[in-house]
Amino acid sequence: MSVPPLDSAMDRVLSQRDMRARRPPALGFLLRLDTARRFARIGSLLTVDFVAIFGAILTALVLKAYLRDHWNFPRSLGEARHSVAFAYLVAALLFARSGLYAERAARPGLTRIVGSLFQTMVVTVIFALVQGEHFSSYYIFYGTLFFAVAYVSGARYVYERVTGAALRAAGYQRRAVIVGTGKHIEAVGHALQDGPHPAISVVGFISLVPRPDNGLRSLGRLEDLDDIIAAHRLDEVIIADPDFPQREAVDLVAQCHQRGVRVRVAPSTMEILIHRAEFVPGQTVPLFELKPPVFDGIDFAVKRIFDVTVASLLLLVLSPVLAVSALLIRLTSRGPIVYRSIRPGIGGVPFACLKFRTMYRDADQQQMDLESLNEATGALFKIKDDPRMTPVGRVLRRFSLDELPQLLNVLRGEMSLVGPRPLPQRDFEHLEEWHKKRYLVLPGITGLWQVSGRSDLDFDDLVRLDFLYLERWSVFLDLTILVKTIPAVFTRRGSY
Repeated sequence: MSVPPLDSAMDRVLSQRDMRARRPPALGFLLRLDTARRFARIGSLLTVDFVAIFGAILTALVLKAYLRDHWNFPRSLGEARHSVAFAYLVAALLFARSGLYAERAARPGLTRIVGSLFQTMVVTVIFALVQGEHFSSYYIFYGTLFFAVAYVSGARYVYERVTGAALRAAGYQRRAVIVGTGKHIEAVGHALQDGPHPAISVVGFISLVPRPDNGLRSLGRLEDLDDIIAAHRLDEVIIADPDFPQREAVDLVAQCHQRGVRVRVAPSTMEILIHRAEFVPGQTVPLFELKPPVFDGIDFAVKRIFDVTVASLLLLVLSPVLAVSALLIRLTSRGPIVYRSIRPGIGGVPFACLKFRTMYRDADQQQMDLESLNEATGALFKIKDDPRMTPVGRVLRRFSLDELPQLLNVLRGEMSLVGPRPLPQRDFEHLEEWHKKRYLVLPGITGLWQVSGRSDLDFDDLVRLDFLYLERWSVFLDLTILVKTIPAVFTRRGSY
């Protein structure tokens, strides 16, 4: 009697593994060949977080001692050692709850980090007060939070880059097939393959309609999914069609989970909207109401307090930059230092959007002559090498320093720190009706545009980012966008 090779037998066991079924722990350990990698990932992330949190506590204590002229590093180090255990335990538990130790593809980003660290601060403050601690100042808590956000996010960014480079060097990519219809397959497929080192290798597609010409490889019919998974060793199946038939979707998910393959869905506009759907009881059919995405009541108060506080601090800290920029504009070209650009604001009501002048005085009169050189899509008007730009203005625009006077717009209640960017009147007149939903809230100095590719994105994609921001707004999201704006500005990604 012949005995099948061990490798082929193991492959057969793995290929028949149902990810929904429970298995004995010992067998699960043997069959899950990535167990060691999982432990290494969680252990390394826990270590990174511990070092970052300990560093944040130590930095806050050292800075406090220095400002009070009680500089004593050994004492600060001892206090940090005493404090770190509880803070780290709470942070690690909250990080785990937020999925921050999940596998690379499912691990969330800065928003969850900021939210979890803020919750850690609240828990530690409450614990300290319950323990009978008294504080003349709560600086140690919010100071540690500030440094923890910087250190943890920075350390995790480095971790992601280093481990990503190691995985790419090892040739690791998740193999995926896209299922859907023509235009959806093409859009999702090309988006996943953008960038020099995509994490997902799109093996091909399965179309529900006659084969589209999209530059990808057709792998067959949906009925052949089992064979396709086995033949191409797929890790993921991505559904890229908001109208995917329900019965086929249920069967597809069952087949994939039976073979240990992850199923993901590329979001549609309806899936984005459903995050703010509110159940309406008392109906024969379950109904969900999609409320208008406006900031009112407590949301508006929280956002306004956040805006005024942060804008005031930024004006104070950046006052030398503002002064130098104004002086350079005055010395190098004629015209006002600050340019008042009349733009539609909330509800389409116009306001004077303040900017440092970056162009020569007759720039507005020249725009009609330059329309044919427009390099942007949709309603936007952008020219990378705009001849109307002054030399100083080019530098200011490159690093977004020309936007700094808009901090005064924030204090005056005409703008928010984060929100949809206000468009010039010329661009506003070119908008389609569905674009104008972005004017339901105060415009912002920065937004998802600025941290998601900036001028490199298609205009419709930029508007969809505005919609995504409106549906999922939180103070943590605002703080995340502000933090991400800094590297976006300094890397000058798509800015002109």
